[in-house]
Amino acid sequence: MTRFIFVTGGVVSSLGKGLASAALGALLQARGYKVRLRKLDPYLNVDPGTMSPYQHGEVYVTDDGAETDLDLGHYERFTGVPARQSDSVTTGRIYSDIIASERRGDYLGGTVQVIPHVTDAIKQFVLKDTEGNDFVLCEIGGTVGDIEGQPFLEAIRQLRNDLGAERTVYVHLTLLPYIPSAGELKTKPTQHSVKELRSIGIQPDILLCRCDRPIPEGERRKMALFCNVRGDAVIQALDVKSIYEVPLRYHEEGLDDVVLRTFGIKDAPPPDLSKWHEIVARVTAPEGRVNIAIVGKYTGLKDAYKSLHEALTHGGIANRVTPELQWLDAEIFESEDPIHRLEGVDGILVPGGFGERGTEGKIAAAKLARERNIPYFGICLGMQMAVIEAARNLAGIEGAGSSEFTNYKVAVVGMMTEWQRGNQVERRERGGNLGGTMRLGEYPCDLLPGTKARAIYGMERINERHRHRYEININYKKQLEDKGLVFSGMSPDRSLPEIVEIPDHPWFVGVQFHPELKSKPFAPHPLFASFVEAAVKQSRLV
Repeated sequence: MTRFIFVTGGVVSSLGKGLASAALGALLQARGYKVRLRKLDPYLNVDPGTMSPYQHGEVYVTDDGAETDLDLGHYERFTGVPARQSDSVTTGRIYSDIIASERRGDYLGGTVQVIPHVTDAIKQFVLKDTEGNDFVLCEIGGTVGDIEGQPFLEAIRQLRNDLGAERTVYVHLTLLPYIPSAGELKTKPTQHSVKELRSIGIQPDILLCRCDRPIPEGERRKMALFCNVRGDAVIQALDVKSIYEVPLRYHEEGLDDVVLRTFGIKDAPPPDLSKWHEIVARVTAPEGRVNIAIVGKYTGLKDAYKSLHEALTHGGIANRVTPELQWLDAEIFESEDPIHRLEGVDGILVPGGFGERGTEGKIAAAKLARERNIPYFGICLGMQMAVIEAARNLAGIEGAGSSEFTNYKVAVVGMMTEWQRGNQVERRERGGNLGGTMRLGEYPCDLLPGTKARAIYGMERINERHRHRYEININYKKQLEDKGLVFSGMSPDRSLPEIVEIPDHPWFVGVQFHPELKSKPFAPHPLFASFVEAAVKQSRLV
């Protein structure tokens, strides 16, 4: 029997519902249960694929090619369960499907309404493809009281009636602000948030209270009384130094015990949290530090590179060091010599991005790393910029650039309009829709024997996740390899370059895919582990 846990948020946004859901999923998994996590987002975009990273943070891509909210990255990193297209839905996708059905005449001339048509579609999404799971955790995006979130809240209200109280639990995450002038944690925002929930028919079973200091017993009792929950169901969620402490702290506060008791589950096995203790020990008590510069386009918002940040942390866990990250806007290197900011760093990472802004700065960073023997890791656009730099300065291809940009003579990087995915041919065209038209999801890559990439992975064929429209032009492969840039990873049909490297450099690797999307604290991605290891060696040379 599959049970459902619905996680809602109140008072303010960005409290960490995704992290709370992921941590609770990890705790249930540590007890031997099989879990699945899902995200219901109220915004009208069909998916976040066309949204600016400054609007919504990074776009997390699944193996099957879904462009989803960054919270699905938390779900995967904490549980190791690969997310799927069926684990993310938005208001836009729900309405798009309903309108398409109405146009086909599927409703037989009936009036299409929010209730029951929209709420039924949401419920179908929640319940679909859940067989074999002990628990399905569903995070409702936004904040209680948001007008766009009302259909989702109504749908999960109905699901309690449909499934029964023994199969549903409501967890409500709120904020307890500390008012310095009063010297108190204030419970009133939480009370009002719960009142808003109860007004639409949802009585939370558990309160998860974000706070920066312990909750006095008197305040706990007050919230339990006014919010109509048991005293032990008021759980404090204190700020922590590392997000990987969250499962341990939640267990100490009894969250997983309360959830199981609310479901009526007795004699549940105790959780095995040994791997989380080891991860936290490595994060909080490192044996050293390395300085890594990230030369990107969206460095003003760290959530734009959330998975990247975490993957570097995982690389640090693998090497028992803390990566000290220096976030640099690539545009500054279009008017300033990068040596002034990058001299002395232990590694340079150039991540993905779209558009021409800052690309010359990324090329300058790649050139500096190549010439000064600084470990370099180029991801997606970062790989393309390294190839363009090599084309210009090693192979002597004047005007080498990308057809994505305006100022180029030779398209060393260009838009690919047709490619193979399994047994199907996928196509795209210039001027077409932007949403969902990239090379998305997991694709295989063959690794050349005797290369650094082959040594790092330790296997012949890998599968990695992609999200891009432009590819390295295979016609320049021989010209570049003659000058020392080795194409060490290729698509199985040998038409798409996936990995490039410079063999006589301490560590210079570019990848067309996004390895950060598959890294986990208990299974660091081999590329990030190797890159941080190279940075450690570099730090000892400087």
